[in-house]
Amino acid sequence: MHTLIAELLRREVRVLVVGCGGNGSAVAAGLPYLHQAMIVAGHPGGLRVTLMDGDIISPANCVRQPFSSAEIGLAKAVVMVSRLNLFWGLSWTASPEFLTAQSKIHDFDVVIGCVDTRAARIMIGKQVQGWRSRVGYWLDLGNSADSGQFVLGQPLNGRNRRSVDRLRTAPEIFPELSDESLDATDGPSCSAAEALERQEPFVNQTLAQHALALLTRLFRYGRIDHHGAFVNVAENRVQPLQISPQEWKKLTRRGRRLQRKTAA
Repeated sequence: MHTLIAELLRREVRVLVVGCGGNGSAVAAGLPYLHQAMIVAGHPGGLRVTLMDGDIISPANCVRQPFSSAEIGLAKAVVMVSRLNLFWGLSWTASPEFLTAQSKIHDFDVVIGCVDTRAARIMIGKQVQGWRSRVGYWLDLGNSADSGQFVLGQPLNGRNRRSVDRLRTAPEIFPELSDESLDATDGPSCSAAEALERQEPFVNQTLAQHALALLTRLFRYGRIDHHGAFVNVAENRVQPLQISPQEWKKLTRRGRRLQRKTAA
């Protein structure tokens, strides 16, 4: 069982979403519901969200992502934030740039990683870890054509102590997620047909909804008994990731075996 960091019940929660593609746009669209639920339940500030993505909307994005042909050429982060602010009456912000070593994300309470390369995930890991960082939680989402996983972890930094109770992050449990040699090398989809061939239409939304449900449970009840899940759209199956040091060790060993097998 994990209990929410008590400080986050007493003030506005600063959230950063890195990536506004398939997963990121679905997560961003759901965060206002969590914000409203927190306010209604008596939370003093709800969420203060920033969306970060340096990508520009292309025609292929208008198939699996919530963008229209009229928005082609505009920044994804700006379009998403403008839409949410207008509909919900919010004042959330956009950062239309890619995450780099110079980015300042150390003071966010929750960082939600919705990136599609291991190199980008490694960059997030470098930013949220270390004694300078005050990031409380790192929620990482990743998917393949018809399945994926999400993991809510507490990066080892100046805010989270080194203890057996600390929620392990996705790369700690699955080391293969930080192996850049496993990244695809064929680049982004350049056409709508290719985008559909590579990925089932609803895998992003399904994965995002389960991840948002976990966050909602944490902020609504103040505790969770699992901190992620494996989601398979093709088989309509969800397998929770339990909060268990024994389970983490087992999965880590399995991931390292996969790395060695791939390298061979």
